[in-house]
Amino acid sequence: MDGVWLAALSGLIGGGTLLVGAGVAWFVDIPQRIVAGIMALGAGVLISTLAFELVEEAADVGGLIPTTAGFLGGAILYIVADQLISRPRKPKPVPTDQTDRTAGAADPPANIAARRAVAGAASSAGVVIAVGALIDGIPESIVMGLSVLQGGISIPIVAAIAISNIPEGLGSTAALKRGGSTGRFVALLWCGIALVTVVAAVLGFLAFQAASPNLIALITTIAAGGLLAMVCNTMIPEAFDEQHALTGLWATIGFLGAFLLHELAG
Repeated sequence: MDGVWLAALSGLIGGGTLLVGAGVAWFVDIPQRIVAGIMALGAGVLISTLAFELVEEAADVGGLIPTTAGFLGGAILYIVADQLISRPRKPKPVPTDQTDRTAGAADPPANIAARRAVAGAASSAGVVIAVGALIDGIPESIVMGLSVLQGGISIPIVAAIAISNIPEGLGSTAALKRGGSTGRFVALLWCGIALVTVVAAVLGFLAFQAASPNLIALITTIAAGGLLAMVCNTMIPEAFDEQHALTGLWATIGFLGAFLLHELAG
C-alpha cells in the first residue's frame, strides 16, 4: 500500500505543476515575451528529459525495436490529435453593425474578423498544448509509477517532469485566456489532466508490476515521441513568434539545466 501512495504522490507532483503554471497564467498578467521565454526554457527541459530519462533508458532496458516503435507511435499519435483539433473551422458571420466597445465607434467588419482569427488561433494553440500535456502525461505518469517499483520515487524523473509541466500549463493557459476561454473551462481542463496523471501513476505501479522490459520501453517512448512532436509543432513556434533569436538561448539553458540535474542525481 505504501507503494500506491508513493506512486500517487509522484503523479500529484508531476501533474500538480500543470495547475501551478495554469494558475499563474490566469491570475497574473504576464507579458507575452516572458511567457514565450518560459515556453522556450520548458522546451529545452522537455527535450533533455525525453533524451536522457526516457529514450536512452528505454533503449537500455527494452532494446531498439520497442523504443523505435514507441517513439514513432507517440509522435504520430500527437500529430493526428493536433490535426484533428487545429483543423480550420467555418468562420462565424460578422455583423455589420458591431461596435468597438472600447472606442465607442463602429468597428469595420474586417477588424472584427481579424481579431476573431487571432483569438481563434490562440485558443487552438492553447488546446493543442493541453492535448500534448495529456498525451505525454499518461505514459510519463506510468513511468513514474514504474519507478516506484524499482526502489521508490525517482527524483530526476519526477523533478524533470514537474519542471517541464510548468511552462506547458502556463503557455497553454495564456493562449486560452487570449482566445477568450472561460475560467471554468480552463480550471476543469487542467484539473482533469492533473487527475489523469495521478491515476496513471497508480496504474503504472499496479498494472505493470510483471510487465516485460519491452513493454515498459514501448510505454516510455510513446511519451517521448509525443513530447518531441508537441515541442516542435507548438511550443518552439509559439516561443519564436515573440522571442525570435533568444528562443534558442532559452531552450539551451533549459536543456542544460535538465541535463545537469540528470547527471548530478545519477
